[in-house]
Formats: sequence, structure tokens, C-alpha cells
Amino acid sequence: MRIIFMGTPDFAVPTLRAILEAGHDVAAVYTQPPRAAGRGMALRKSPVHQAAEHAGLTVRTPERLNCAEEQEQFRALEADAAVVVAYGLILPKPILDGTRHGAFNVHASLLPRWRGAAPINRAVMAGDSESGVSIMRITEGLDAGPVCLVRRVKILPEMTAGELHDALAPLGAALMVKALAELEQGRLTCRPQHDGAATYAPKLDPREMRINWRLRSREVHDRIRGLSPYPGAWFEIEAGGKRERIKALRSAPAKGSGPAGTLLDDRLTVACGKGAVRLTEVQRGGRKPMPAADFLRGVTLRSGTVLA
Repeated sequence: MRIIFMGTPDFAVPTLRAILEAGHDVAAVYTQPPRAAGRGMALRKSPVHQAAEHAGLTVRTPERLNCAEEQEQFRALEADAAVVVAYGLILPKPILDGTRHGAFNVHASLLPRWRGAAPINRAVMAGDSESGVSIMRITEGLDAGPVCLVRRVKILPEMTAGELHDALAPLGAALMVKALAELEQGRLTCRPQHDGAATYAPKLDPREMRINWRLRSREVHDRIRGLSPYPGAWFEIEAGGKRERIKALRSAPAKGSGPAGTLLDDRLTVACGKGAVRLTEVQRGGRKPMPAADFLRGVTLRSGTVLA
């Protein structure tokens, strides 16, 4: 079929490649415009932009889609369907109606659970035992369209958001290829969501990144892995007479108790509101992630130290 692909981050790249490998004709790729990034703040193309150019595809980077000119250019592509994966712009009705069969989304959750911008992080942060991908026909509501196909995966107790991301991206790609095959054959069935069961996954707020040691140990552990590796849950220590921010990337529930935020030993075991966690992987500013043991060779943190 003739497809318009709309996506931006790494998560969307496997789906673009899978669509091409399945033999579909990608009429154009829509992605977010290049953004300033890195120390030099040079303009950087999105991962989808780079993958599309490598494949020799036409790339479009509109700032918005609610103007008549953009909508007419979209319709002029005469596509059978649009495939959307973490694109980053709301699609107005003229865009949703601008292809023969409509627009279909790879959403990284078991809809209607975790509608919204950060479903992977929110599922791990909430301690969910499973997640998955849903192929949804896009409507004007927030991730509220009918669901066509679903695949489930377990969230293991130590799994990070990054690891779940890496598991779901190829799964979503394969499922979208299956959906397009069924759409082409006239066999794709989509069922309405149960709105009463919906939960929402808002964008991550910077205020959520600082670890609240007053929470129960399981909640602290889930918060750490749900924000790992990016943007990272953090705490502060006193090092060399300065306050230093440290990201906690991995942890494990541990035995022990004490005032919240207090180190209980010399292995980065930290007391929580109830129980304790042991930090097993951390990252100092401007450095690579490292095991806690390596971190402690360069920083002296004694039992009884309170982490901010």
C-alpha cells in the first residue's frame, strides 16, 4: 500500500524500517523539525529523519499541521493510510481524513491503560506487571480510538523503562506490519475502548525526577527504574565541599530501616519511608553510568549520611 509515515524518536524507527521491508510504498515521512541539541546546540535531525534520508525517502518537517496548505499537501500524496508512531503533533481532522483508510498508531501500552505521552515510563513507575503495544485507529480524542491489535509483554521486577522501550519497539513494528496486511485484505477489525477503564500517562515533570525517600521502598525502586536511563531519578550528595547531583539508574529492594534518605551501610543501601533500597548503578554529572561499587571508590559516603 501507499503509506505516509509520521514519527520522530528512536522508538519509531523499527516500524518505518519494517514497513519498507514489507514492500509498502512510503510516499513521505513526517517528523519533527531539527532541534538544537548537545553542548554546541547544533541543529540535530530526529532519528526518524535520519533513517528516512538513509532510505532515500521524502522527508517533511512542518511545525504544525493545522494550516490549509499543509493539509492539502498531505492529501495530495494520495496515500492509502498514515502510520503514526510517537510523532509529537496532534493530528487535526483534515489530516485524519486525508488518506483512504485513515491513520493508525503504534501506542506503547495496553489501551485504554496509559493513554498519553509517557506510557512506558508510567507503566514501570506504577509497578505494572505487564505492558504491550496497541495498534489503534486514530480519532480526535487522546489515544481514545478503537483498538485493532494488541500484544502483551511482562514487566519483570528489575526491568527499566529503557529495557521495556527496547522490547516494545520491534514488537510494535511487527504488529503494525500485520495490521497493514489485514487492512489491505479488508480483514482489519478495530474495537472501541472502554473509556471507564482509561488511565493517563502525562509528560514527565522535572519535579518528579528528585527521589522522594519518604516513599515506601517498592515505590522508590519503581520510580528509579521507571525513569532509567532517561531522564533519570536523582539525589544530591556533599562532595568536595559542593553539592553534587547523582542519578540513580538501578536499584534493588533491601532490608533495613531508619530515617528516610539515610545510608544504612557502605554499599549505598538507603532507608525509605518503609523499608530500604540498595542503589546498584548510578551516574555522576558528565560521566558514564557505573556500578555502585565503582562510584564508591571515588566518593566517601559513610553509614549515617543523609541523601538529599
